Amino acid sequence: MSTSQERRHAAGVALALAASVSNQSGASAGALAMGALGAPGVVAVRQVVAALALNAVARPAWRSLDRRTWLLVVALAAVMGTMNLTLFAAIDRIGLGLAVTLEFLGPLSVAVGTSRRVVDCLAALVAAVGVVVLVRPGPASDIVGIAAALVAAAMWASYILLNRALGPRLPGLGGATAATTVLALTWSLPVVVVTLFAGPSWQAVTLAVVCGVLSSAVPYAADLSALRMLPASLFSTLASANPVWAFAVGALVLGQRVEGHEVIGAVLVVVANIVATLRWPRSGPPTP
Repeated sequence: MSTSQERRHAAGVALALAASVSNQSGASAGALAMGALGAPGVVAVRQVVAALALNAVARPAWRSLDRRTWLLVVALAAVMGTMNLTLFAAIDRIGLGLAVTLEFLGPLSVAVGTSRRVVDCLAALVAAVGVVVLVRPGPASDIVGIAAALVAAAMWASYILLNRALGPRLPGLGGATAATTVLALTWSLPVVVVTLFAGPSWQAVTLAVVCGVLSSAVPYAADLSALRMLPASLFSTLASANPVWAFAVGALVLGQRVEGHEVIGAVLVVVANIVATLRWPRSGPPTP
């Protein structure tokens, strides 16, 4: 590898890691704002910021969309809204690290479900063990929070499949931009207006905007650049570190306690994701 290639590779790694840290830092800002805005308010602000960011780099040709494409866009918008609402509801109940780790079962399920490799079945088994260790089911378990995180995981899996279906019709970020814009105009903006009429503090609104910037605008830009510099397998491996960052940010920013069994469970889920995502196509796994 030449010096220029090494520099390009190192820059790609730095961007991919920065995207994951930014994503989880943004989620922590959103968690801090939920006391005043609630999960719907935080998600609505986040989606408006995401729509503005995506439209700055990719503008779909709206007039050329046929009926089938519109149905896929609306379905993707509904999935994105549900995914973010359930994720932030889970963060509020069970903490950032646990919620994000459980959400990562979404892309893992897609990777395993579309594979015929024995190693992917083993990865699914490792992930299942990891979830049991991570959650440690018992009378004190927050079933509602865990269920919300699993719904978010199912929505992420649906997000990936819908993006694949939209890819030939709206290449690049076209599908995500169209869906985010539809969601922002039909749901997020009305919720933002209602939320602001309730008179929240400017600190809470600022935190929600920071959430949108750090967990949407920055990761989208960084991931796009990183994918141009790195093999998809390496990019996917780096993206699988998100649960690790989530636990770290949750502990450092939100003061959430991390138990030993959560560390072990998260490591098992991360390892399973790394093994399974090594088979993703060159475009890499979509990022919600």
